[in-house]
Amino acid sequence: MEEWQVNQQREINYAVRELNGDLYTPISLFQSLKGSKKFLLESSLKHEQSGRYSFVGCDPYLECKAAGSRVEILKHQTGEREEREGDPIKIIQDLIPHVEQMDLDLPFTGGAVGYLGYDVIRQYENIGPVPQDELDMPDIHLMFYEKVIVFDHAEQKMVVVVQDEDEEKLENKLAQVEKEITNVHLDVHGVELNGVTFESQISEEDYIQQVKAAKEHIRKGDIFQVVLSQRMRAAFKGDSFTFYRRLRQSNPSPYMFYIDFGDYVVLGASPESLVKVQGRKITTNPIAGTRRRGKNEDEDLRLEHELSADEKEIAEHRMLVDLGRNDLGKVCEAGSIMLTKYMLVERYKYVMHLVSEVKGNLKDGITPLEALVSCLPAGTVSGAPKIRAMQIINELEGRKRGVYSGAIGYLGINGNLDFALAIRTLVLKDSTAYVQAGAGIVYDSDPKSEYEETMNKAKSLLEVGK
Repeated sequence: MEEWQVNQQREINYAVRELNGDLYTPISLFQSLKGSKKFLLESSLKHEQSGRYSFVGCDPYLECKAAGSRVEILKHQTGEREEREGDPIKIIQDLIPHVEQMDLDLPFTGGAVGYLGYDVIRQYENIGPVPQDELDMPDIHLMFYEKVIVFDHAEQKMVVVVQDEDEEKLENKLAQVEKEITNVHLDVHGVELNGVTFESQISEEDYIQQVKAAKEHIRKGDIFQVVLSQRMRAAFKGDSFTFYRRLRQSNPSPYMFYIDFGDYVVLGASPESLVKVQGRKITTNPIAGTRRRGKNEDEDLRLEHELSADEKEIAEHRMLVDLGRNDLGKVCEAGSIMLTKYMLVERYKYVMHLVSEVKGNLKDGITPLEALVSCLPAGTVSGAPKIRAMQIINELEGRKRGVYSGAIGYLGINGNLDFALAIRTLVLKDSTAYVQAGAGIVYDSDPKSEYEETMNKAKSLLEVGK
């Protein structure tokens, strides 16, 4: 076991300890850790670099919820509750101690975990009156952790990182976490999951009528493209973490997450990175263009070639790559934006997508959180031009989207940020599970095909509960 190290900046101290991890899994550790408001962030091992690490934590010391311009800050160690009014992004930014990472080459070693919902955009753009909100969840919900366990799958080790203002408390914190880890029961069994049957909150015919209305906007020249979604819900009984375990097995993805916020749980397996910041480098990965998976390799190849040659899908993808470039252009140095991957086909359990990658260098003075907000919501879940498309979404969908099509991930004390697009995501609240999926509508869209695309995209979650 290595000696623990201490780093101090802005009166915040940190300590690190490495432990052998060959007898543990993130799942077994998560299930056995004591504490509340636990999170687990993972990536499929099929994705080499992102799949190297998993992150586990519990017992946040601070919690931040924002609804519009009203921000609530909960200090769990003292029980204090504070309300502030203003730009939630600036308020949240002030809560993160930005320090140089000590000699530890890990992407996340503590900080904020949670989501920024689709409706955060209402703080900065007029997209119409706020519609109904049956979920009644904050627009932003972040929890701040001072104890994080990092799994390094490549080296089969765990790295425990703790922080405290009082340097003398660090060794005790490390010992406490290590004790919990060594008490993990490796034969943890999941709780039974009862059948979960989802029903759409809109009929197929009503969705088709919405598509026709959107196409009329396109015909008039209001927009080029808009993403219309439908929400499905189901009574949920059983264990939500068992649902997550089934999802990660059936649909391994670059971004897999389970976050217990206390009043509700958000879990999912997203294929798309919205924004990733490491140092001053920023990356976004537009995904647009979809086909179902084939029944065998020959059909997969046929569908893949069909997708790559589909003029409608290619035009839509190009449009959304341009939107991604424009979003990064707001926060990046002139001339630094590069298209590093273009229209590659990536396969997932039930669908395949066209995927690109855009990178740039952040301007001086732009924080990672500001960079994230500049890309919210992604063009792949809104449309183009983005603001007018969101106004039409507001009119046609008629309800707040909430977490769906927002962003889920972490903002680290080392300045790194990694947020996935909140698709293939389930919200569990008040014994009800909610899933939402959308399709990109363009001039020559077939309404029934677009409805079927939303069902295919939601399939990874809908099938798990059966």
